[in-house]
Order: sequence, then structure tokens, then C-alpha cells
Amino acid sequence: MFHATLKGACAPRRARLMLMAGALFAILSALDPRRAHAQAAPSAAAQSAAAQSAFASDRLSIEVVGQGPDVILIPGLVSSREVWRETADRLKATHRVHLVQLAGFAGEPWTHGDGAFVEPAVEELARYIRETGLQRPAVIGHSMGALSGLMLAQRHPALVGRLLSVDSLPFYSALFGPTATPESARPFAEQAMAGILSADDATLRAQQTASAAGLSKTPGMQAQMVGWSMASDRHAFAAALRDVMTTDARPGLAAMTTPVTALYAADAKGGAPAAMADALWTREYAALPNARLVRVDGSRHFIMADQPERFTELVDAFLAD
Repeated sequence: MFHATLKGACAPRRARLMLMAGALFAILSALDPRRAHAQAAPSAAAQSAAAQSAFASDRLSIEVVGQGPDVILIPGLVSSREVWRETADRLKATHRVHLVQLAGFAGEPWTHGDGAFVEPAVEELARYIRETGLQRPAVIGHSMGALSGLMLAQRHPALVGRLLSVDSLPFYSALFGPTATPESARPFAEQAMAGILSADDATLRAQQTASAAGLSKTPGMQAQMVGWSMASDRHAFAAALRDVMTTDARPGLAAMTTPVTALYAADAKGGAPAAMADALWTREYAALPNARLVRVDGSRHFIMADQPERFTELVDAFLAD
């Protein structure tokens, strides 16, 4: 009986000692520099997010949404990143989406006058991928954005996992004929540049309205295109068009190792006839090893607007490869 009573009397003290020991262990563990370092070290995702927030460029800005494998979306000539909004809203459930906005387009400021547009933007994209620690992201580009993606993959192959080119040729001026070269296209490019810079607002709006009708069958997209064009800096618009018309990425195709899928549009009612589109895209991408060419019928240049369901299927298949 006495032993039992003594044991019972000591139990509260023993419990207090155990609690004190536990508390002391917790304090010492917290003071352990190795443990403190482990607690303080940010995750790779946190480091990447911090780098994205810190990234600054006078050539482009990037909005990041979602979580998962990285996908970079690049818009085309004078387009807003909003051209990708529907795609980004869908992909953000499974991917981390990087929406690029090019400086000078759709109301974004521009500080480079008539200087080079495309090449500096490509190098800034490369810097963004490196500084934010992205691991070979997928790149999807439309028109000039696809040309930029192609140049990025050629110059920095270790930075790009795969490329989806949306209605873009490696040399835009091949539209003038199979013998076109950057040199033969330059006078036309300079003329187009001068026309953009000299046109009054009413004239430019009329030109862009007519152009939009040929680039998309969708009235809403046509209206957006005109609005983005009119909100773009004229010098940025003109410089970008000049660069697109005189940039030939075909010489770098043969050495490319980045997988490329090239979508192209065909439309029997007002767009490119299928046979003509097939011949042009086959010829211009002939040097690219294992190029995957996919024709999208019933569409003009803005495939994502004219054939949204088919475009969604193709994007999903591209990302699933």
C-alpha cells in the first residue's frame, strides 16, 4: 500500500519533468543551425515564384497563373496576351502558365523607337527562363510569337522542351514566293513600315479592319484585333513587322533537336485553300527533322478563335506527348 501511494504521489512530478524535457528538446532543436536552415530554406517552387515576381524587362512582361508543368504562351504581332486567356484559364488547372505580353503592343509602353524588335524579345524570353529556373518549358506561339519560339529553340535549345507553332512560317516572306529572301523582302518591309508610321488614325483603323476580316472569321476576334492594333505603339508595330518580314529562321531548322508541331490554317471560304496551304507549309518546314504538320480546316490565321474545339484538342495532344 505504501509503495503504491508513493508511486502515485511521484506521478505528477514525473509528468512535469517529462514535459519540461520535451520543451527543452524543442527549444534546442529550434536553435540547431542545421534545423533552422532546413526550415528557412525556400522550396524550388518558392524560389521560382520569387524570381518571377522580381523579373523586370522593358521588352516584355509575364503573368503567371496555375500550378504544374510550365507552359509559355507568346502572342503575335500587335496582339495582347488576352488572345490566350481562354487557353490559359483552361490549362491553369493542370499547368503553370506564363502569359507573355510584348512591349509596345496593345497599349503596353515602348521605349525603343524603330530599333530591333524580335531578336531582343527572344533574348529576354531566354533570360526569363534562366532566371526563374524553368525546366525546359513547353512553348506555344502564334504568328510572330511562334517565330519567336522557333528562334528561341534554335538559339537556346536547352531552354525549350517543345514548341507548338500556330499558323507561322519560319520565313514570313515566303508568302511572296519560293525565291524570296530577306534581301528581296527588305524593300517591301521598309515600305510597310513607312506606311504604318505615316498613316493617320482613320486610315490605319480602316486598314486594320480590312486585315482583321482576312485573319479571322470570328467577329469578336476581329474587333479585338483592331482594338489591339490601334492601342499599339506605331514604332513598335512598324519595327516588329519589318523584323518579321526580313527574319529567315529556315537555315537553322536542320540542326534543331526541339520537337516542333506546326499548326496551319486552311479555309475554302475566304482563306487559304487546303492544297495551297499543304504545299507551302510542307516546303517551308522541309528541313526540320521530324516536324509534325497539322492542317486545321475551316480556319483563318487565328485558329484559337475560329476553331476553338479543334485547337483545344491539338494543344492537349501537344502537351501530352
